[in-house]
Amino acid sequence: MFTDREKAAFEAGIKLGALYHQFVGTPIARETAATVETAIEQAVGLQPYVTGITVRLNRDMMVSNRFGYSELAGRMIDAEITTEVGETVCRARLHLEDDYPMMEIIEFHETTRDTDN
Repeated sequence: MFTDREKAAFEAGIKLGALYHQFVGTPIARETAATVETAIEQAVGLQPYVTGITVRLNRDMMVSNRFGYSELAGRMIDAEITTEVGETVCRARLHLEDDYPMMEIIEFHETTRDTDN
């Protein structure tokens, strides 16, 4: 049997990993970055246990090829996700650390639900 804490951490990690591998290689330009950020947030946000996600793409790393766009690289992604399983909330992130896209848990906390309503 797994705890809600373990499940919340798993859900956060699996979703960040999927985000990374699903969107790396997407054609992108500075002019379309905001749209891609929103699309990623909306797509990942549909998944079970996700209660929040923020994605920011480093536009300074977007160097256009001769056709006017670049490809999204994992190093460009800065994402934070919140998952909730039972009463456990997990916040995790994907960010560039020492020139490598790292995923890490930021925090856990417990919620209390109002059961009188």
